[in-house]
Amino acid sequence: MEISGKVAIVTGAGAGIGAALARRLVAGGARVVLGDLDVGAVTGVAESLGPAAVAVGGDVADERVIRELIERAEAEFGPVDLYFANAGIGGGVGLTSTDQQWLATLEVNVMAHVRAARLLVPGWTERASGYFVATASAAGLLTQIGSAPYAVSKHAAVGFAEWLSVTYGDQGVRVSCVCPMGVDTQLLRTGFAPREDAAEAELAVKAVTTAGSVLSPQEVAEVVLAGIADEHFLILPHPEVLKMYRHKGSDYDRWIDGMRRFQAALPG
Repeated sequence: MEISGKVAIVTGAGAGIGAALARRLVAGGARVVLGDLDVGAVTGVAESLGPAAVAVGGDVADERVIRELIERAEAEFGPVDLYFANAGIGGGVGLTSTDQQWLATLEVNVMAHVRAARLLVPGWTERASGYFVATASAAGLLTQIGSAPYAVSKHAAVGFAEWLSVTYGDQGVRVSCVCPMGVDTQLLRTGFAPREDAAEAELAVKAVTTAGSVLSPQEVAEVVLAGIADEHFLILPHPEVLKMYRHKGSDYDRWIDGMRRFQAALPG
């Protein structure tokens, strides 16, 4: 996949990985529609990128907003070639997470991907061309200590990306699933849950920062674009995740025991 001349949509593009992806895409010659719930932030990023970028504010899990993103892209630039389902939230901690937190996390981290694919894949199969990029997490391959909604929703995001690739890969639809560990974003800096769950949320953050290096959004964007160029399904900004995933698959019980020990050793 060459990004020059392509039309892309990036959600969660007001900051972090999404903003870095948008900048890297425009630098590579793509035209981009940026979506984010934070209207001011996403508008500022789009304006900084010049005429090759426009912003749409709104909840990118809402089908109406996804339609607006697609319609804006088609009106401004042409048919959508790439969709980066990048927006994500933490949602809560453990069994104390409310139903509302669970539902919000599943909406943004999973159903936003499903709704975008519903709208885009029929046209992509007709054209025999299209690329869906799901930002999941290493938590979707391993788990997330301290945050059940995040861990479960990211597993689901990986599962949906796999299904999408298996089902439509022979019809011209390419799929990549991005699974980083720690990235210097607002989610990592502020934790995975509201302030009333601060202790548990801090545990989730420590689990991430202790496991490996924390990358910048720009570093992740470079790895993602390289992975897309080679059309890899699994894109791992932290290569060590593959080794961890293999250990998990080779002996599940041993891996769970090891994760319990890792959790117990985290600074309190």
